[in-house]
Amino acid sequence: MNPLLTRLHAYPFERLGRLLSGVSLPAGRASIKMSIGEPQHEPPAIVLTTLRDNLHRLGTYPVTAGLPELRSACARWLERRYGLPGGSVDPHTMVLPVNGTREALFAFIQAAVDSRKDPLVLMPNPFYQIYEGAALLAGAEPHFLATTPANGYTPDLDAVPESVWRRCQVLFLCSPGNPTGKVLSLDFLRHALALAERHDFIVAADECYTEIYLDERSPPPGLLQACLAAGHDRFQRCVVFHSLSKRSSVPGLRSGFVCGDPEVLSRFLLYRTYHGSAMAVPTQLASVTAWSDEEHAARNRRLYQEKFDRVLPILASCLEVEKPDGAFYLWPAVPGDDERFVRDLYASQAVTVLPGSYLARPGSDGNPGAGRVRISLVPPLEQCIEAAERIRDFVRWSPS
Repeated sequence: MNPLLTRLHAYPFERLGRLLSGVSLPAGRASIKMSIGEPQHEPPAIVLTTLRDNLHRLGTYPVTAGLPELRSACARWLERRYGLPGGSVDPHTMVLPVNGTREALFAFIQAAVDSRKDPLVLMPNPFYQIYEGAALLAGAEPHFLATTPANGYTPDLDAVPESVWRRCQVLFLCSPGNPTGKVLSLDFLRHALALAERHDFIVAADECYTEIYLDERSPPPGLLQACLAAGHDRFQRCVVFHSLSKRSSVPGLRSGFVCGDPEVLSRFLLYRTYHGSAMAVPTQLASVTAWSDEEHAARNRRLYQEKFDRVLPILASCLEVEKPDGAFYLWPAVPGDDERFVRDLYASQAVTVLPGSYLARPGSDGNPGAGRVRISLVPPLEQCIEAAERIRDFVRWSPS
């Protein structure tokens, strides 16, 4: 077996399962799960209809590069969403369909890392655990950039030593962030691009939450915008990852795409051809429908906006919590140890949240997730409100 497998950490939800194992739930309390970022809104009918209408095409082997109409739909969506010039995204050389961003993020690092050169993969801390696992199994070392209240949940790129940049092969960014909800500014993205050009590494932007934001007047900027603003009309050294799971509330569809530098994408396509990761044709056609429609995405976003409006006042009465820029998480500080808080909350209120320390790794200043929990506002509105009220009651009744 691959000896690098021994370097993987237990996944956060495996650790959560062990933490809550054996806990008896209070009588008369229905369980409310807010630990995992699994969208639960009703999937858009137009997407389901397209999927059903094309099930007969399951008798066809799909090609890894995807259908031309899907690649075109993704390219045109990027141009509309980010205000890019028409035709600036070439669907033939710059877009590749993937089976959700989780699979693509992992696979991309396997293709991008040259393990002969003592590589580093830089990532925010806390972070989506796939970044770390992908780096370790590619033979690279993860290098963590703490995102804390002190730095506004934004990685401090200027604090990274030159010796680290020289070994960096990929810089992961996530905007809006998981779990912080922080949106990275266009200036920050341009700064990251300048560093990539100077030190010859790839910027990999996980933008799967980009369509979940709380201010309709300020949609999050994207890495491709920063590329064009910096004069990189071929998106040199850049890849972005997008998904329908959050945008369209269809996590089970496993549909997303990667876009960026044509030279990088051509090598990634070669890897994926051998990887056996082509997307089923009915899924591709349903995805064309989803990327071509904005109404359902706006409706989905309004549901999250209402949840934040209703839940935040309740939790702010008992916890240190801030309204994020985007995504659907809350990242409050909690009294005492975050593991104990999660276990006791589950035991007394049947509400499941995730210890923040499970999403981060210790650094010189400790674990940046310690003393916090991640709350996913994915259940229906009334359940989110009830869970917030239970958390409020738990904090108020718990001994300090």
